[in-house]
Amino acid sequence: MRAWQAPSVPEVPGNGPRPVVHDTAVGRPVDPTRGDDRAALYVCGITPYDATHLGHAATYLAFDTLGRAWRDAGFDVEYAQNTTDVDDPLLERAARDGVDWQDLAASQIDLFRRDMEALRILPPDDYVAVTDEVERIAEAIAFLQETGYAYSVPTPDSEGDDLYFDVNRPTESWALGDESRLDRETMLTLSAERGGDPDRPGKRDPLDPLLWRAARAGEPSWETEVGPGRPGWHIECSVIAGDRLGLPITVQGGGSDLVFPHHEMSAGHAAALAHQPLANAYVHTGMIAYQGEKISKSLGNLVTVRGLLDDGADPRAIRLALLSHRYSDDWEWFDGELASATRRLATWDAWASGGAGHADDADDVVARLRARVADDLDTPGAVAAVDTAVAGGTRSTPALVDVVDALLGIRIG
Repeated sequence: MRAWQAPSVPEVPGNGPRPVVHDTAVGRPVDPTRGDDRAALYVCGITPYDATHLGHAATYLAFDTLGRAWRDAGFDVEYAQNTTDVDDPLLERAARDGVDWQDLAASQIDLFRRDMEALRILPPDDYVAVTDEVERIAEAIAFLQETGYAYSVPTPDSEGDDLYFDVNRPTESWALGDESRLDRETMLTLSAERGGDPDRPGKRDPLDPLLWRAARAGEPSWETEVGPGRPGWHIECSVIAGDRLGLPITVQGGGSDLVFPHHEMSAGHAAALAHQPLANAYVHTGMIAYQGEKISKSLGNLVTVRGLLDDGADPRAIRLALLSHRYSDDWEWFDGELASATRRLATWDAWASGGAGHADDADDVVARLRARVADDLDTPGAVAAVDTAVAGGTRSTPALVDVVDALLGIRIG
């Protein structure tokens, strides 16, 4: 599946520091490349049933920043992202609106592409639709059956049995809780809230996740070696990440609402399939609230990228507003955020096109920008460094303008 058009990224002389990022699994910043000169990034994509909201935009912007920091440090970066174009929320929305689920997915994926292009997000090298990978995913599930990690649960209303993953079967590279560090009671609560079915009769453990949903009447299904049906959520990312990037990948990324069960179970599946960890590090973005509640499709309190753009917002200002918050923090969007970012952007544009000031410390500003972004993607610190340069009379040299573009993705002047 095609991704979106890539923005140009200027080359800045020299290299920035090796980036460190906060690894959820160990609770501290790490260099996830572990000395390699290659960085492999997998970020969980959208389920395409509604417009791109600011929570999505902030997540993909954070990992865009990581990719830019890696490239600036001299790494060869490989990036894969999926789109979950068959899943219960998509099917439910299509049924509610009386539209074909495939048409709904296609329209929302196209909207997502346009939003990512407007925000100048670097596209993945591999943009993968789950519906294009069903056969490969089924092969992986068949292997899990053969090796004893998958088991069937009788399903009277289907053409076969559902298949589940046994979280208590030992693996060489994973044990339940390794990636999330959560207690069992919390995991049970989150499983029920985030697509799991802990009360399903016949499961060996309430936390066992679905691998394969056997065909039901009125639902899309594929004929595969594990029978007719469609994949569960977590196995999709395990297979796509491993096939496209090889294991372990450098970073598995996504929102903090994916820590459990999605990333936890994806890591378990990868370990059972490949006897390797899924990732060197698990990196997560915070949640954005609006009107006192987390931005959520289910709650309907959406601030969408498309809505802001249609109201005349400069996409650079949207990007700058999001970069002004630390990626891993939970924070609330207020209506004044965009106005503040627009004023800051106008100041930066005037500075970049003015040419006045002194250039003696321009190299120091470039170094500060690189250092801040490499230090756990401290984009607020990088934004502050530009503000300080502007206020202090530093002349906007071509290298300074280019590093703002290369690392923050904002072309000024």
